[in-house]
Amino acid sequence: MIKTNSPNMENLSYRQDVLPADKEAVRAIVASSGFFAAAEIAVAMELVEERLGKGEMSGYFFLFAAQGGQPVGYACFGPIPGSLFSYDLYWLAVAGHLRHRGLGKELLSRSEALIGKRGGGRIYVETSSRPQYEETVAFYRSCGYRETAFLEDFYAPGDGKIILVKVLEAPAKTP
Repeated sequence: MIKTNSPNMENLSYRQDVLPADKEAVRAIVASSGFFAAAEIAVAMELVEERLGKGEMSGYFFLFAAQGGQPVGYACFGPIPGSLFSYDLYWLAVAGHLRHRGLGKELLSRSEALIGKRGGGRIYVETSSRPQYEETVAFYRSCGYRETAFLEDFYAPGDGKIILVKVLEAPAKTP
């Protein structure tokens, strides 16, 4: 566990292990954004269950930021099956009361480092094109991601999928 002490992120610790209580913590964090429907929140919780049940074989890896022992933000990522060094960033979420304080960027940066250590060379992020996600797309762009694809009406009419990618330094794994 790594501790951080900064004005924006007081007394935060980070951990990669997944605990049974994290299922409810993930629900609370994702729900606090106000962006996600119940079905989407259920998917976030299912990934925690999958990791708890199968461990690393699940293909889902987590990084939690906790304050006072309680998770307040997390990232979930994993290798893309069939690819040599590409990873998906499935979730990056911060509790509503801590948004816009640098925690998302810190979680993203730490997740990118973990992905790089695992041999990842490309990270893909998918998000909605609805207006409420403009800030999300701007966040990823400010972190070095670039839009690589747009799938019109993917989620629903008028709600396309934006795919962004960041190329990390040369991956450590070779064929």
